[in-house]
Amino acid sequence: MNDGSGFFVPVWVPECARRYLAHTEAGHSIRELARGAGCHASTVLRQIRKVEMRRDDPLVDAALQSLASSHFLLRSKPQPTDAQWGNDPDTAEEKPVDKAMFDHEAARVLRRLCETGAVLAVAEDMDKAVVVRDSGPAGNTRTAIVAAAIAQALALNDWISCDKPGRICRYRITAAGRAALGQLLAEAENRARRAREDGLAEAQAIFTGPGNSAEVELSGQAGSRRKMRYGMAESPLAALARRKDRNGKPFLAEDLVRAGERLREDFELAQIGPNVNQSWEGFLTGKCGGNRPGDPVSSGSSTARDRVARALSDLGPGLSEVALRCCCYLEGLELAEKRLGWSARSGKIVLRIALQRLMRHYEMACEADAMIG
Repeated sequence: MNDGSGFFVPVWVPECARRYLAHTEAGHSIRELARGAGCHASTVLRQIRKVEMRRDDPLVDAALQSLASSHFLLRSKPQPTDAQWGNDPDTAEEKPVDKAMFDHEAARVLRRLCETGAVLAVAEDMDKAVVVRDSGPAGNTRTAIVAAAIAQALALNDWISCDKPGRICRYRITAAGRAALGQLLAEAENRARRAREDGLAEAQAIFTGPGNSAEVELSGQAGSRRKMRYGMAESPLAALARRKDRNGKPFLAEDLVRAGERLREDFELAQIGPNVNQSWEGFLTGKCGGNRPGDPVSSGSSTARDRVARALSDLGPGLSEVALRCCCYLEGLELAEKRLGWSARSGKIVLRIALQRLMRHYEMACEADAMIG
């Protein structure tokens, strides 16, 4: 978008913040900005006042300072068009957060903040923020680590808010953040679907003969694609952790929840990259094997991918399947029971057994690392 400022900023920066910085940092008048944007001067004035009132928020103030220093230094630049706004190749290296990274990290953090009792905690003079979830009598559980630039961008977009700023600020997801999360997940799913369709079309082009067995097999795979749906309210583990057994104790102990969250965190790290082709289907069919030699793999963290593969292999058939579905894909227990062909209410028992074995796997891995060290 062209606000008449003549400066390029990342595309994730909201319009009101762009105009605020153009006015306060670049010295453009309100009427000048209004003419460049094709709106009334009072509209720009209201936007600038709104941003100014939000500078009491530490993350918002830090985000504006960072953008001012990196994108609004006084220099001569041609006035951008609508298509060019936020896409200046000469300043690409100066952007603290690009659009692809922002979308990925925003979806990851907002999903965590949608969980019951979750807040993003930011302390003074800390390089990173953390997402913690209230686990009741067991205390708080850390579920994600967030880079300061990402936390600032979320606050600037009004997707998270803090009621009482202080030495430790606690941010919660807003209604705008929940709506943005839905849009981000939909866009990610659409991109993944297009990538699968493009890959399928490329493979089918190799086998052009009518009735070719390979083409029929690929077509069958296309018709039976599994769609991943993320629970935006909370993970299945968080819901089970609140349930009580016949003795009044939590159905899932905190150490079991941490084991499942650790698997999920490694799984998300393994998916990072522009072309995520990592396949975990072997663990969903009882083969208990990740990618075969020659299979395309993600450009994400190979170390995290190996950790997930080792953990699922240790669980074995059945247990690895329910752990992958409930901990990583965030499928509900009823859906997992239906897909696995299990009887009703049996999934939570098998999931607890899987988490107990998963916790033992991580304990043995820690002991092995200690012995090697």
